[in-house]
Amino acid sequence: MITDDLRDLVPYQANPVPDSERTLHVGQPNLSDRAAFDRLVDEMYENRWFTNNGQLVQRLERRLSEYLQVKHVVLVNNATTGLQIAAQALGLTGEVILPAFTFVATAHALQWVGLKPVFCDIDPQTHCIDPQKIEALITEQTSAIAGVHVWGRPCPTDAIDEIARRHNLATLYDAAHAFGCRHQGRMLGNFGQCEVFSLHATKFFHTFEGGAVTTNDDALAEKIRLMKNFGFESMDRVVELGINGKMPEVCAAMGLASLEQLDDVLEINRRNYLAYDAGLSDIPYVHLHPQTNLEGTNFHYIVVEVEADAPLSRDELLKQLHDAQILARRYFFPACHRMEPYRTLYPEYLDALPETDRLCQRIMILPTGTAISPDDIPRICATIRSSLTRRKAA
Repeated sequence: MITDDLRDLVPYQANPVPDSERTLHVGQPNLSDRAAFDRLVDEMYENRWFTNNGQLVQRLERRLSEYLQVKHVVLVNNATTGLQIAAQALGLTGEVILPAFTFVATAHALQWVGLKPVFCDIDPQTHCIDPQKIEALITEQTSAIAGVHVWGRPCPTDAIDEIARRHNLATLYDAAHAFGCRHQGRMLGNFGQCEVFSLHATKFFHTFEGGAVTTNDDALAEKIRLMKNFGFESMDRVVELGINGKMPEVCAAMGLASLEQLDDVLEINRRNYLAYDAGLSDIPYVHLHPQTNLEGTNFHYIVVEVEADAPLSRDELLKQLHDAQILARRYFFPACHRMEPYRTLYPEYLDALPETDRLCQRIMILPTGTAISPDDIPRICATIRSSLTRRKAA
């Protein structure tokens, strides 16, 4: 039951250190109910079934299919593997267009299976791939467009789908940030040929470590299931090139336990966002990236942009926060096109993505989630205010 006091919801970690001195982290895991998790682990022990599509994995796939309102959910050991399998199952070749403003795993997954990432610039308002920049990047070698739902904000799927149809391209989405988010009245997970979610411990909903591929395509789902289990159709019959992408039972146990508290976690994230919105609203030089879809987001990322003319640069402000035991993060820094091997393999992108480069110098992520107490957000906002004020006065 949701109450007025955040401490009565999913509790943050008890800690003898006073709130004013406690170290605050971006990405601390949300904790499930320990008793519920232990009961599921006991069930796993009683079954003596620890992996290989166990009963808990099957149960979690059914539950997630219902939650996401999608026909097929295929659980895998992590989202990177999920992206690799999805690319192979779709039969992608040559080049895939994607934003460079994403976690490097998006590009790595494609490069790893022999595809060339073609980096597209972003819309500075949404931080997602700019559909107006896509068409100029399409060549005879292009086989797909891979959008990324950054911060849980959906990509412009209609524009991407329209471009893909005209050029006979596949579409897939990296939904690592977007579990539980809605778009056009539907849950994310229902767009493109397939979508890939991260269920890593730092995410809104997690399974310790894990991923999920979602699709409404029966044949594609069956191919992904074969590929994640070495291509085995039956005990002794291999019919497809595959790898070991299976999720173990203990991860599914965490997922099932976490799913029961997801509404509470969402409420904490929402209240944290609103508290940040109020606390940062009158601080000059910093802007909270707005949530434009309050009924359709997981509120899992508190994204702040530091203005170019601020008394402190983004990195200088981060140092001030770190010195105060507030471990904010740069996302995504540097962007993929400035990381190896891409800066060496594809140097043509180093001067081709001005909006991506600008944003990478301005963005920082602040702590949220169930590990943050109600008293932490005023402390974080006050530290930002005092850091900027001291430097301006000096």
